[in-house]
Amino acid sequence: MNQRIFKNPNVKDKVTFLKTAAETNGEYTLLEVELAPGGGNPLHYHLTYAETFTPVTGNLGVQLGNQTRLLKPGEAFTVLPKLVHRFYNPGAHPITFLTELRPASIGFEKFIKILYGLASDGLTTEKGIPKNWFYAALITSLGDTHGVGVLRLTKPVIELVAFGARKAGLEEKLLKKYARHNL
Repeated sequence: MNQRIFKNPNVKDKVTFLKTAAETNGEYTLLEVELAPGGGNPLHYHLTYAETFTPVTGNLGVQLGNQTRLLKPGEAFTVLPKLVHRFYNPGAHPITFLTELRPASIGFEKFIKILYGLASDGLTTEKGIPKNWFYAALITSLGDTHGVGVLRLTKPVIELVAFGARKAGLEEKLLKKYARHNL
């Protein structure tokens, strides 16, 4: 198995690490994402890094707050930290796009490896959410990914549960199982 490619069988997408934090001295993380028709993620935000989305094949929908943009191959759009956003595939065919995180996020890299590993092991829901609340809180914290609306109110609870999960050694256990190979 290629240790740079991670597939999520539930949401039918694939992430390939093109450049990692270690390879760019922390400057950026570069991912290639293959997204199934209708695929995408819910509204969220990050505190520590910006994301730049650039479609390679197909059109990519990006929602920033209440506004949406349809990006064509080669067009780039950057979402700054703290801005509520999501991405999605509006078409009937798989699309491929690049996502660049600046500065690099080792935590997000771990988030992908663990989440997709859990999904491959049948430990997530059909929407890709870990069934184990401790795992969910831990990877949410690692990825610096924060929910919006009512979910924003759960942030302190998620951080507390993630802290407990770390104290119990769950982060080390999950990293050993799903992120044991450095890129």
